[in-house]
Amino acid sequence: MTDSGGLGDWVQKRLRFLARHREREPRIAEREPRSGGREPQGSGPQNRHGAPAVPVGQHVVKNWPVLDLGDVPDVTRAAWRLELAGLVARPVVLDWAAFEALEQVDDVSDFHCVTSWSRLDNRWRGVRFSTLAELVEPDERARFVAVTAYDREPGTGEPYTTNLPLERALEDDVLLVHTWDGRPLPREHGGPVRMITPKLYAWKGAKWIRKIEFLERDRPGFWEVRGYSNSAEPWFNDRYSS
Repeated sequence: MTDSGGLGDWVQKRLRFLARHREREPRIAEREPRSGGREPQGSGPQNRHGAPAVPVGQHVVKNWPVLDLGDVPDVTRAAWRLELAGLVARPVVLDWAAFEALEQVDDVSDFHCVTSWSRLDNRWRGVRFSTLAELVEPDERARFVAVTAYDREPGTGEPYTTNLPLERALEDDVLLVHTWDGRPLPREHGGPVRMITPKLYAWKGAKWIRKIEFLERDRPGFWEVRGYSNSAEPWFNDRYSS
């Protein structure tokens, strides 16, 4: 959703929404196991991971709604760079040719937005996060990932960031994608490259990705410090911090 009413207007609306809903939404504790000892909640047939296809509190859409901070950067493939840094043996900056030369994979997965909609069976092509990790060899101290995007909040200039545990980033379906349903990833959805995290809410996968840092300690991102859950588990309605 592009900001059309003023700088940062959509961000302020989301913050007001959080203030209304965060206290009444059940969520798993930050330090509990992934499921909190409970069965995944939702509806529909089981997906390939054994959870209901549609997580609790979600509804299925056929279109792909657009949400952003009000900044839609125009990054060409020629200008795009991805920096891999932090606690790694071989930090590197990839240009498009180097990224394209990495092992490319095709996958079909679902996309769950915290604003309550899900788009199922998206066909992606891109590079597994694990392939990037193998390239730079994270140090044994690295336990978390911080991701920075090209877009910035209008008015403040703060870049979009998000975070997740390294073990979640290394799951096979976490990709940096450049193709969606057989076409180049649209600019409004993060093209030329965005990260996807199918088993977490979609804000954990940054659009217009430009930097990945491997860290010893967790570093909450843009929405995490504004009230979204740090763990973001869709099948447990894990939307907001306590």
